Amino acid sequence: MKENKAYRFKTPGQEQIVLLITVVVFFFFAFMVDGFTSLGNLSILVKNISVIGILGLGMAIVLVGGGIDLAQVTGMLITSAFVLQHLHWGIPVAILLGLLIAIVIGLINGFLVAFVEIPAIFATLATSMVVMGVGRTWLVESRVALFPKEYESLQFIGQGRLWGIPMPIVIFAGFALITHIFLSKTMYGRFVYAQGDNLGTSRLTGIAVRPLTILQYILCSCIAYVAAMVQASTTGLVQVRSSDLVYNVILVVVLGGVSLIGGRGSVKSVIVGALLVGTLLNGMVLMNVQSDVQNIIRCVVLLIAILLDNRLHPRDEESARQGDI
Repeated sequence: MKENKAYRFKTPGQEQIVLLITVVVFFFFAFMVDGFTSLGNLSILVKNISVIGILGLGMAIVLVGGGIDLAQVTGMLITSAFVLQHLHWGIPVAILLGLLIAIVIGLINGFLVAFVEIPAIFATLATSMVVMGVGRTWLVESRVALFPKEYESLQFIGQGRLWGIPMPIVIFAGFALITHIFLSKTMYGRFVYAQGDNLGTSRLTGIAVRPLTILQYILCSCIAYVAAMVQASTTGLVQVRSSDLVYNVILVVVLGGVSLIGGRGSVKSVIVGALLVGTLLNGMVLMNVQSDVQNIIRCVVLLIAILLDNRLHPRDEESARQGDI
């Protein structure tokens, strides 16, 4: 006698749910906001999504490894402003020096977390303030860096097209692919997941977690440098001031499904998170939502995302049963 097999529907994951919410939010703004679907605004939307998505890729590497980088956006602003104000030294020289600064910032963050063993949130917060102070004092000449007209050809990376596709999207897609290969196809990527899942066990199995931690922060800083140059070439300027962009980046990765406690997340998480956050921010700007109200909405969404992350990814089984995380 054959048993009747009940149809089982697979419960959608966080990435699928976020993608569905993105579609709903997009059509809401499309019907409610004049100009949301105009070519001009859609161009701005995809460029903003690309920049925040590139930043999210770097942040995801660090979060998967069990850390966090609050200095990411500060480094992004200082490096891009430095490059714009020193292009007269030659494009290759300015770009390489900007990359060197990004590497140094990542190296300092990684050293403080891995060797000094300062909690990542405090180490990178302190680094962020130091980098901003040092940058304003010695590295950049003014608080606003403009793209020199004689080097406008460099703006191709932010305003040009490749086979009809805006360059920011091409760059985002390229780095998304590279990050995916690194995390899922390489030995070091698997080590990053193992470290974020259980640091103690990773050490016992022979993984060199300290150099691996430094590598994560260097990669995060360098990827942020790429995002910095894309944004600078898109807008034509860089404002060297305190920014809350880092909270948008954290919102992107956590909403998409990258766990704040490490060991979980993927490039797909970053992509869907960037789509939702970019669409939401763009729509609120077009609706002329006051900045304070925007901050409230972002904070509420971030808190919900953190609570959801704690519920879906408890620190251990005992805490999950007790529900006291």
